[in-house]
Amino acid sequence: MLVKNWMSHTVITIDVESSMEDAAKLMGTYNIRGLPVLREGSLVGYITDREIKRASASEIGRLEYVLGMDRMTTHIKVKEFMIRNPIKIMNYYTVEKAAEIMMENKLSSAPVMDREGNLKGVVSQTDVFRALISFIGTRKDGVQFAFQLEDRPGSIKEVTDVIRMFGGRIESILSSSYRVPEVFHKVYIRIYGVDESRRQELKSELKSRFSLLYIVEHRGEECEIWENQ
Repeated sequence: MLVKNWMSHTVITIDVESSMEDAAKLMGTYNIRGLPVLREGSLVGYITDREIKRASASEIGRLEYVLGMDRMTTHIKVKEFMIRNPIKIMNYYTVEKAAEIMMENKLSSAPVMDREGNLKGVVSQTDVFRALISFIGTRKDGVQFAFQLEDRPGSIKEVTDVIRMFGGRIESILSSSYRVPEVFHKVYIRIYGVDESRRQELKSELKSRFSLLYIVEHRGEECEIWENQ
């Protein structure tokens, strides 16, 4: 999943000489939390609602004294608060790579650039969540199984063969080696299509043959969970 397929292509930008008031109005109008800052069409910074809120008491007090509160936000320029040299996401990065960068740097959104250095879009936490939900699968009526399996060729196929034997259809398979012994990995398989009359038999078969960590079953808005204590 590439960032260019999930980012917001319609980019709302602001000029470096614009006021903080203009930035706040744009964010409110378009319900966004970040604006690329441009000078003559080139990216020179980035401003978020966090930067607007960070105006210190001393700066606000000084400007209030000089200008009066009603004129203050009109005279504070975006360039005074913007993030200079902002962290950029490349449009050919995977969504997972973008999520890692955003998490490590505590970013709610970031500008997206191409190889030539052109601004192509903005990627936000919402875009990342949307991609993740699409990747995992969002069927309301489905079952997710979590296993701890040996990290060897064929270990996942052995599980999916059993699921298919009961008529199950695979919606997604995720694997992680986070916090597991070196020779194992955790595998999360989301399925649908198993007849209600055979679900319990499938669960029993999987419990008896594999190291099953938990089962989460979704029925509409309800969620039922079994955990291997």
